[in-house]
Amino acid sequence: QAQVVESGGGSVQAGGSLRLSCAVSGYSCRHKTYWYRQDTGKEREYVGVINSDGTTDYGRSVKGRFTISQGNDKDTVYLQMNALKPEDTAMYWCEILPYNFFCGTSLRGQGTQVTVSS
Repeated sequence: QAQVVESGGGSVQAGGSLRLSCAVSGYSCRHKTYWYRQDTGKEREYVGVINSDGTTDYGRSVKGRFTISQGNDKDTVYLQMNALKPEDTAMYWCEILPYNFFCGTSLRGQGTQVTVSS
């Protein structure tokens, strides 16, 4: 059964760094991986995406500070977050979206909390 699991969240001071991981198992379809975040009382925010060919795109608020990359096995995607700000505080989760319609809909993990203190 396909599973998506995030890890690496925690508490950090402003200006610090964290690296989140998104591990995918039991899933054989080629897919792209999105990162989203949502803080309490706010709308979901697009963080970025990595395509299966490694190309990336980022949301305006994180561009230049966050980097998405793939592990060598391509079953793990990383979100490197640098120069963190208090406004980066949120629940972060990854969501995989298959390219092939017959592979079904997207699949997401439970998320991991990131808290940035000033």
